[in-house]
Amino acid sequence: MSPAPTSDVLGSGPAAPSLLAAPLLWVTGGKGGVGKTTLTANLGVELARRGYRVLLVDFDLGLGNLDVLLRLRPERTLEDAYRGRCRTERCVVRAPHGLDVLPAASGSPEMAAADPVRRAWLFGELERLGAAYDVVLGDSAAGIGPDVLASAAAAGRVWVVTTPDPAALTDAYGLIKALDSWAGACGGDVATPELVVNLAGDVEEAERVARRLTRVCERFLARAPRLAGWLPRARGVADAARFQRPFALGRDESLEVACLRRLVAALEPWLPPPAAAARGRSQRRAGPKTATQAPVAGDR
Repeated sequence: MSPAPTSDVLGSGPAAPSLLAAPLLWVTGGKGGVGKTTLTANLGVELARRGYRVLLVDFDLGLGNLDVLLRLRPERTLEDAYRGRCRTERCVVRAPHGLDVLPAASGSPEMAAADPVRRAWLFGELERLGAAYDVVLGDSAAGIGPDVLASAAAAGRVWVVTTPDPAALTDAYGLIKALDSWAGACGGDVATPELVVNLAGDVEEAERVARRLTRVCERFLARAPRLAGWLPRARGVADAARFQRPFALGRDESLEVACLRRLVAALEPWLPPPAAAARGRSQRRAGPKTATQAPVAGDR
């Protein structure tokens, strides 16, 4: 099934590209606090460790926090680029973990409001910048607003993050339902999202949660989202968020690292092989500025 034309799913305004130059994985979830940003950041770190050229984009344009989780101090954000204060590439910062980050503003109600013109502008910029990367990871805002739905519809793959919490499951179903309705309204198709169950006690619980959600989607939407993977309710994950250090850099034998690597393995067939990524890196232009890292409480 072919995706809806990007110009349709992005809404009115300047013409938007039909496809980005690099694959876009959209990480979303109906409910806030389910771990979208934690997953996006750690996926990026692990992919970068494997030799991929990774761009993380904070799509929560008015309340971004991807830079906070990675302990960065960006000098500019997407708001600066959109308002003409600088070119978008000047907002890209190099994280110490080998990946690039395009941060969003924090505390900007105007940027948080849905805007099809700004949405099309952003995807136009990503089309231009994406040629330098092997994959773009989009950290979505919560909810089912037009920006979330249109951006998901334009992505090559969509991961919906949920937890075993009933409210999170209800909101995850609501998001998948809204995406299905959005596709119908656009007269096109949106790939069925895949599920990531966060804060699961074990793989059995993750699989139960995914089966429950899949059954409801099959019954009411004729869609069958599959389980892409899961992350455990683990102290290492909580501590990593608290101290702004990706758990992807933790102990190899830890459960959370093993689960993350399985998620990355699920993505790799969709990406250019690492050897191709390595060859491309030699042709890449000079990278963006490395961001200053913010201090952490307790650091000396």
